[in-house]
Amino acid sequence: MLLRDPTASDYEAIALWVPDAAAGLRWAGPRLPFPFAPPDLPSLLAVPGGGESSYCLIDESGNPCGFGQHWVLQPGAVHLGRIIVAPDARGRGIGRVLCQRLVLAALSSTSAEAVTLRAYRDNLAAVGLYSSLGFAEVVSQSTEDVLFMKLPANQSLNRTLHGAAPSGIISFLPCGTSPFQAG
Repeated sequence: MLLRDPTASDYEAIALWVPDAAAGLRWAGPRLPFPFAPPDLPSLLAVPGGGESSYCLIDESGNPCGFGQHWVLQPGAVHLGRIIVAPDARGRGIGRVLCQRLVLAALSSTSAEAVTLRAYRDNLAAVGLYSSLGFAEVVSQSTEDVLFMKLPANQSLNRTLHGAAPSGIISFLPCGTSPFQAG
């Protein structure tokens, strides 16, 4: 698998993963109108103030199977967001690979001391995945519906990435040769 910048055809596929307004709201927040045109996704997913980086996870057949972004949310922390896995790829470990590579990309491109993300409490698969990667709830920033979770950068390198050395290049190797596969 390959983590790379999304292409126009990737955005066409990603648009199909968001079937309705409720799914769009949960995935990208209230700024994403529904319906939307796939060519508009890059601008619709832009973070106010800029600075976001978008990535698409591509499977061995060259098809997009996951998407996510990162941006600096606050000094010392890089935030992962808008993480989505293709519906037909769910339950196969794609989310784990995507998140591991997003964490590495985020830390490689910033000087962050921590990685943060949000997850709906009722999205048990996502909450379980993030917890297994070492993310822990920050109670003071969580709400009744949404968990705010944090992973210290030093813990991410040891637990999330299984002790591999940080390198932006390694995150782009095929899964079969990457030390970042789920293990």
